[in-house]
Amino acid sequence: MATHLALLRGINVSGHNMIKMEALKTMLESLGFQNIRTYLQSGNVFVDTEEESASKVGFMIKQEIFKVFGHEVPVIVISQKDLELALSNNPFLKEKDVDPKMLYIVFVASILKKENIHDLKISQFKPDEAVIDENRIFIKYAVGAGKTRLELKYIEKKLNVLGTMRNLNTVTNLLKMYEE
Repeated sequence: MATHLALLRGINVSGHNMIKMEALKTMLESLGFQNIRTYLQSGNVFVDTEEESASKVGFMIKQEIFKVFGHEVPVIVISQKDLELALSNNPFLKEKDVDPKMLYIVFVASILKKENIHDLKISQFKPDEAVIDENRIFIKYAVGAGKTRLELKYIEKKLNVLGTMRNLNTVTNLLKMYEE
């Protein structure tokens, strides 16, 4: 039995794509997933399944959400190792006096090269900073995620990727849940 973490993008945010967690759990059970656990109301869902392929699990969840709820919701499935690397490889966590509330991680559905950082034209967002590490983009906001133009839609468009963003606190708590 494999445990997968599905990150659903854009549900229950600002009144859009509303899906109650109980309804989501029921839907996932109908697909045969077991031991379903959610974190917050914003689309962080653990499932256990015999299916080893993360991409197949993500596809199944995405298709069923559309069928049951009528929402086109991107789903990125990540492993415990992805979360561990998101914390151990985050260059901003090594900085003295960094405010953890300003740290975010974008998980993308494909592998990026460090050179892709040039495509983001990050210099136009200074003092915000970003670093690419395979299928993660580490971001340190100067003022906050709500007060920047370096946002997920911009990143997806510039890099031609599908992604979902989580703050450092959420990533830390998701890793704790994986370890339970």
